[in-house]
Amino acid sequence: MAPFVCEPPLIKEGRTRPQSTTYNCKQIDVAFILIKDTTQTPSFSEFISEEMEEVDRVISRRLSSEVPLVGEVAKYIISAGGKRIRPALLLLFSGALAYTDQSRYDMAAVVEFIHTATLLHDDVVDDSTLRRGRATANVSFGNPASVLVGDFLYSRAFQMMVDCDNMKVMQVLANATNVIAEGEVQQLMNLHDATLTEEGYLEVIRSKTAKLFEASARIPAILAQESIQIETACAEFGLALGTAFQVIDDVLDYEGESSVLGKNLGDDLREGKTTLPLIFAMQSCSPQEKALIQKAIEQNEEVELAPILSILQKTGAMQATKEMAHQQALLAIQSIAPLKESVYKKVLIQLASQLLLRST
Repeated sequence: MAPFVCEPPLIKEGRTRPQSTTYNCKQIDVAFILIKDTTQTPSFSEFISEEMEEVDRVISRRLSSEVPLVGEVAKYIISAGGKRIRPALLLLFSGALAYTDQSRYDMAAVVEFIHTATLLHDDVVDDSTLRRGRATANVSFGNPASVLVGDFLYSRAFQMMVDCDNMKVMQVLANATNVIAEGEVQQLMNLHDATLTEEGYLEVIRSKTAKLFEASARIPAILAQESIQIETACAEFGLALGTAFQVIDDVLDYEGESSVLGKNLGDDLREGKTTLPLIFAMQSCSPQEKALIQKAIEQNEEVELAPILSILQKTGAMQATKEMAHQQALLAIQSIAPLKESVYKKVLIQLASQLLLRST
């Protein structure tokens, strides 16, 4: 796998990138050249495929309900696929820490249930119609069913947490679920706000997206009764990886292909979300261009995407956003230095680099 090469600092039409964000592309290039030397390392999905099959069996078993619609809606969204990065993280860190108890499968299913519940609720809030290339659950079953089945998944996840009988694990997951909900509310409050800053944006995505990544990486260290140093290292990897994941997701909303993404290009802007590419663009574009972006964010009408895409490319905002993701991926890689060397650790490092190259 070739390294993702950073470009030199951006200078477009006499303007430079805002000073509030710093990047070290030389370090990142070195990191990814090192990763290139581990091309024989299997991908995370291949490496833990058998373990993920066991997680799927747990998911199938714990989705059972006496109310047919509950299982029907839950299975509809879970069967749509997805990268399953959160349960994969939990399994990979379990392997890296030599934790082999059956409870790792249950906890992997828990984080997937929590994530799926957030998707069901998100699609209702955003009035989304397409996810992973097919109609969203709210389109297929209606908003009430989507919300209520999301509630079922949350409650089932908490039942399984109790079964784990580990107070610290319950605390981590309960806190993560609460922070995710706060992040979702904050994002709702930020809709159509063209004044949102880089710091405000990062605060939201670290709550609504990265927090569950962090919990997924931390839980194996708790279950394996590792030191606080190792627990912190795992958690920092998850937080940085989750941040990079969401930043790249925001890039793909403007650079991806709808047929590959499984959702409509430019959906974030149509929903009034001020994401990092727009923030960077407004920091360095002309007053006329900034006014155009602000109007697109603030209005509730259909957005003409082409002029916005032109500004994003012209100002170098897309590359600046990618560099932010690169920096977060590097932080993730550096954070797990205290872990013992193993194939699991190599796969985790490769996962951080592969995430930057994803197209879905």
